[in-house]
Amino acid sequence: MEANTRSTGRLPAAFLTPGSSSFMDFLSEQSPSMLPGNRSLPPLQGAIQAPHGTTIVAASFPGGVVLAGDRRATMGNMIAQRDIEKVFPADEYSAVGIAGTAGLAVEMVKLFQLELEHFEKVEGATLSLEGKANRLSTMIRSNLAMAMQGLAVVPLFAGYDIDRGKGRIFSYDVTGGRSEEHGYAATGSGSIFARGSMKKLFREDLTEEQTLTLVVQALYDAADDDSATGGPDVARRIYPIVTVITDEGFRKLDDTESSEIARSILERRLEQPDGPRAALL
Repeated sequence: MEANTRSTGRLPAAFLTPGSSSFMDFLSEQSPSMLPGNRSLPPLQGAIQAPHGTTIVAASFPGGVVLAGDRRATMGNMIAQRDIEKVFPADEYSAVGIAGTAGLAVEMVKLFQLELEHFEKVEGATLSLEGKANRLSTMIRSNLAMAMQGLAVVPLFAGYDIDRGKGRIFSYDVTGGRSEEHGYAATGSGSIFARGSMKKLFREDLTEEQTLTLVVQALYDAADDDSATGGPDVARRIYPIVTVITDEGFRKLDDTESSEIARSILERRLEQPDGPRAALL
């Protein structure tokens, strides 16, 4: 919905009328066709070929949580993009990583960011982390019709819970079903391998630095067995997107920090190719 201010110099009444603190509710009333789940698709003539994001991982540590993703997007058996970004800040204390149909997933993340910002401006307070996870669940559920046609979005949501003073992780299924994960989680095509890697290496008392190494190691192990997951690409200088969320807020590691972690894992793997455990020692 666009605000035409050329004739009157004022916003339309819809923008000034008190209503729901949910931006999605506002959009569904004023311009429902703009919601991704309300768009109609042409009759299917076969599988829809669209770029898909792959593996996202998260792990908590005392004081926060780490969320990371590889950089590869695939389309069938082809690499559609080598440097896609799949991890985004939702607000100051939370982030979301996307797996599934890349275009729809990025659009959903932008709508989710706007949803949280709209709530804060209307209510004068931020949603609880539990409330944010519930809002994202509702958005995924609204995309169910497209998911049934192969255009699914399955994100991983993580953040720092100010009320509880710890990092928390939430995973979802295509129907919007939400589950809180404890310790670590993964989603996407390489998730089974990433989860297996973290299961071997995770401890409750890991430091922030060790947790950063853990998630990058998990992505490396996933890429080793899943062709849709991209590992650290030293030649092209493409490294995983790694973020940290603590009581100080959201922080994204720069390329220098990510490359140092990736290079240390690669060097240790060359020294001990039979096992990844040395990467955290």
